[in-house]
Amino acid sequence: MTTAHDAVVLAGGAAERLGGADKPGVRIGGRALLDRVLTACRGADRTVVVGDPRPTTRPVHWTREDPPGGGPLAALGAGVRETGAEVLLVLSADLPFLDEDTVRRLLGALAEDPGAEAALLTDIEGRDQPLVAAYRSAPLRRELARVAEERGTLAGGPLRRLTGALRLTRVTAGPLASFDCDTWEDIATARARIREHGTVLDEWITAVKDELGIELDVDTGVLLDLARDAAHGVARPAAPLTTFLVGYAAARAGTEGGPEAVAEAARKAAALAQRWAAEQDEAG
Repeated sequence: MTTAHDAVVLAGGAAERLGGADKPGVRIGGRALLDRVLTACRGADRTVVVGDPRPTTRPVHWTREDPPGGGPLAALGAGVRETGAEVLLVLSADLPFLDEDTVRRLLGALAEDPGAEAALLTDIEGRDQPLVAAYRSAPLRRELARVAEERGTLAGGPLRRLTGALRLTRVTAGPLASFDCDTWEDIATARARIREHGTVLDEWITAVKDELGIELDVDTGVLLDLARDAAHGVARPAAPLTTFLVGYAAARAGTEGGPEAVAEAARKAAALAQRWAAEQDEAG
């Protein structure tokens, strides 16, 4: 069971290496970078985005650091003030490959170490990522207040002044979880990566679910097998029509059916396609 938590997503910044472009709105695989991060942290009870308001695929609470452009430490302070949970997930909005599994690992690492005040992701080169992390709220607020008192302001302050005073545990990331988009070359790399054979289908399904506001997780393998059986055993156009009808049947079963309703409808349709194909074999 995932620890109850709020999320703070930092979506400001000047994006100077992108020529001042609206980085949170840059699309990777048809989805804004910000929306991709919001999908990864959809388990949060409350999500606060620090930046200029814009349309998003998920409901969020907006705030802004004072002064705007005051840097990540000031943005973090502004976001934390709008939260109430004992555990806070802190993320930057430029992580195209962040997923829910990485988020769960961060929250789990913090929960499993009672002495830790924060769980930080480390990249493949061993560098800490303070903006891909889970924090205990009380010590985070304590250190933000200390830094503000020492400097007179959080604006322009380095994040290491914050994390250097916290007791940390770390989660090692794969090469993608901590990949961020600072340049147009990074964006081109990310766009090419999601179209690779092993990832393009999952990326497309996630994009469609976000676009349609669908939270349901289903076994795509079951649906692909059904489409194959319908195409081979009946006719090629039967594949998309059959999977559509399976979805319609699952929807009629109501929201309580969930993935099980999809699986049951797919099982029935697959059995029918196999019977259809068997009759053709007998006739042949």
